[in-house]
This record gives sequence, structure tokens and C-alpha cells, in this order.
Amino acid sequence: MKEEKKATRQSYGEALLELGKENSQVVVLDADLAGATKTELFAKEFPERFFDMGIAEQDMMATAAGFATTGKIPYASTFAMFAAGRAYDQIRNSIAYPELPVKICATHAGITVGEDGATHQMLEDLALMSSIPGMTVMSVSDDVQTKWAVKEIAKTKGPVYLRLSRLATNIIYEENQSFEIGKAVQIGDGTDGTIFATGVTVAESLKAQEMLKERGINVRVVDIHTIKPIDRDIIVKSARETRKLVSVEDHNIIGGLGSRIAEVLTELEPTKLVRLGIKDVFGKSGKATELMSYFGITAENIVKEFIV
Repeated sequence: MKEEKKATRQSYGEALLELGKENSQVVVLDADLAGATKTELFAKEFPERFFDMGIAEQDMMATAAGFATTGKIPYASTFAMFAAGRAYDQIRNSIAYPELPVKICATHAGITVGEDGATHQMLEDLALMSSIPGMTVMSVSDDVQTKWAVKEIAKTKGPVYLRLSRLATNIIYEENQSFEIGKAVQIGDGTDGTIFATGVTVAESLKAQEMLKERGINVRVVDIHTIKPIDRDIIVKSARETRKLVSVEDHNIIGGLGSRIAEVLTELEPTKLVRLGIKDVFGKSGKATELMSYFGITAENIVKEFIV
């Protein structure tokens, strides 16, 4: 993991610009937040393919669905609270039900939105989107993975929900790293435990991995960038090969990464799983790093689960 940090929303904007150069069928819609979501990079280069829909997220999703019926590849962007929350009905009925290839790219997810507070901290989006039939759900962890995901989802046939963060996090992967939708990435081969993580918590998990190593505890980190379809094989493999399982996420522990893993374990390899995340409460206003500590999803919190 590198010291260099970058917010995945910035990586999203940069990748979208490159994708626009490569594929003329890509169109981008935003809900009056182009500066924050970084779709402004695409807008400046391709103004004829960029549509600012104003503060009308439901209309934006319905319009994106319309574009998809004409052969375009629409990327609809806004904050996760508005994408998965305010526009849920349009996503379900206008996009997912007819199986349209709309790419819903939601930035500012989780408590790491920080000072914007509970009303803007979307902690339920992975649960909401995962429950929709046919929806691919992704939560990326760094610059490299984000840029891969933005381009890769353009090739998928159905709808995709891509979760992005406001907080700048460490760059984890090298430029030539290969990824595959639905296949998690295992980092390390430790047998003392497995830390399942997604999004901003992957970097925290890698820090915890190093801290534990100094104590003689060797764990592996599994970056689950695709929440749905989830990588069942690596979950079962980790349950069989390691002594302890911990999941960590910037999301409600109900319906998120931990729940998805627990479903797999219950069906295929009954094993105890410790779930770290937001424990069925709303967020609070504060600095992102302070909130991560308050809600127990930092490297230090993860380490405690292995040394108690």
C-alpha cells in the first residue's frame, strides 16, 4: 500500500473522461453536483454528452433509463443518499425492471462524508441496491480499482450501482493489477484470521494487517469490491483456512457486506463472523477520521478483535 492518497470520486471523474474519449455512446447525467462528483471533467470535454438535471434525482434516473433504450451508455451521478435513497423507485421500476444498462455512480457514501452529518451519510445503499433483482453492486477501494471499474461496467448488460467515497484513501494496487467483477482480491496468506473489507475500509484493514503482524498474528485481507454477485468461493475458502473471520464496512451491518458474507457462511460453511460497521444507528456530524473511530471501523478497532 502506498502513502499516496486519492478519493475514489476523483478517480471516477478521471476515468469517466478517458472512457468518454474511447466510447462515443457514453453519456453522463448529474444532479447539480458535478463539482463534487467530479463529472465536471467529462462535462468540460464533452458538453454535448453531459446533462445537468438539476436537483431532480428521480427525473435524472428516469432520463438515464430513456437514454439506455436508445443504445446509449448512461452514467448517472449524485451523492449516494440521493441516488439510492431519493431515486430508489425510479431505479427499481424504470431501470432494473426492464434490465437497462444504466450505471448509477454514487459518491459521498457512508459516514466518511463527515461534517455533512446523518442526513447525508448513506449507510443503507448497499442493502437497498443488493435487494433489487439483476443489479450488480460494487464498492471500490482505491484509485486503480475505481478506474478499472468505471470502464469495465460500461461492458455489462444490466444496471450497476457503483459506490464511491469522498474521503481520500491510500492507493493500494499497482497499475497493472487485474480485477474481475464478482471476484474478490486476497492480500496475504495468513491463517490466523481473515479481514473482509470493502471501499474505504480496505486501507484500514491493510494497516491492521501490518499492526497484527508486528504482534505475531498473520491475517489475510480480502477486498470484496463486488457486493453482488459476491465471491462465494473466497468466503468459503477463508472460512476453512483461517481461524477467525471479521468483516468491516462503512455501512450499516444490516444488509451490507457482513450480512452478505453471513448468508454465504450459513448456507455453505457455518462459521462465526464478527461484523464491524455501523450498528443500526444513524451517523453523526464530525471529521471523517473521527467518525470512523467513533463507529469502530479503523485499523485499531480491527486489531482489537484479534487480541482480546
